Amino acid sequence: MQSNKQALGSLSLGQHPSHSLDHKIQLTSKYGFTGIEVVFSDLQTYSDKHNISILDGAARIKQLCDANNVEVLALAPFENFEGARSPLSTRLATAKHWLAIARILKAPYVQVPSQFNPDAITDENVIVHELQQLADLGSAETPVVAIAYEYLSWGTYCSTWDTALRLVQLVNRPNFGLCLDTFHELTKLWGSPFETSGKYPSADQDLRDSLQRFKATVPLEKIFYVQLSDGERFDPPFSASHPWYVEGEAPEFTWSKHGRPFPLETSLGGYMPVPEVVKTWVLKTGFQGWISMEVFDRQMRSREFEPETAAIRARESWRKVQAAVGPPMGRL
Repeated sequence: MQSNKQALGSLSLGQHPSHSLDHKIQLTSKYGFTGIEVVFSDLQTYSDKHNISILDGAARIKQLCDANNVEVLALAPFENFEGARSPLSTRLATAKHWLAIARILKAPYVQVPSQFNPDAITDENVIVHELQQLADLGSAETPVVAIAYEYLSWGTYCSTWDTALRLVQLVNRPNFGLCLDTFHELTKLWGSPFETSGKYPSADQDLRDSLQRFKATVPLEKIFYVQLSDGERFDPPFSASHPWYVEGEAPEFTWSKHGRPFPLETSLGGYMPVPEVVKTWVLKTGFQGWISMEVFDRQMRSREFEPETAAIRARESWRKVQAAVGPPMGRL
């Protein structure tokens, strides 16, 4: 595990527009993380603030990252691409713009979450064809940008790593692989917002089965990078009377937006067995790539929230995960 490099998602250091991307990069470096996932909205806000184009903003951010010895891991999240009802040509034009930004940032990946619009096309042939077009666009110029496909636990067609792996195999492109996030694994199979216990009745067995299958079937070279986050227990259980409830919105999506602390932040309600997933995804597979923390803590939406507080929490969370999994996870 000594070779795993550590990153943070830029929104994991603050979600208010005043929480500037340049400050987040400085904090990433200060607290010992060597990579950052640049969230498109953060880059757009930075560029607008300086009255420059987003391409020029990306160039400035790359210079700032270099000055702070921080690598850009990914540009994220390129949402609702495959199976959308809009013309494919329009979506590919947008993708080309994102890829141009990623190349300026020297980001090896554009992160693509699985489609989650309820009215999306679910024909697997369509999905595979469109993802192939996207991957081919990523490899059409140099440097090649890889597509890190992330299954969402509320995805319309793809909501498990099993389905995501099937799509990766069908797309069959060297620059198309998996972005794995503990939140999606655990909210799909283990954590329930509706149960008093916080768990589905068969949670532990289902998770064990999933992890055993994962170890047996996922090719190491198709794990592009891994993201870590926890989930806050609902107390009382989630219902239509809950203040976060939005009619028609997937409960897992609601959960993700409001209650995703850093791993093992029990003081903020975190209760999921993140270390068990890490042991399989990282230790048992021998994965030596990037590990990033991606959290969405509702406290971070406030202007008063201090991004440095998040950076301190991220570093402490990493130490807790290290202790829980046993062997050291990368550099401190």
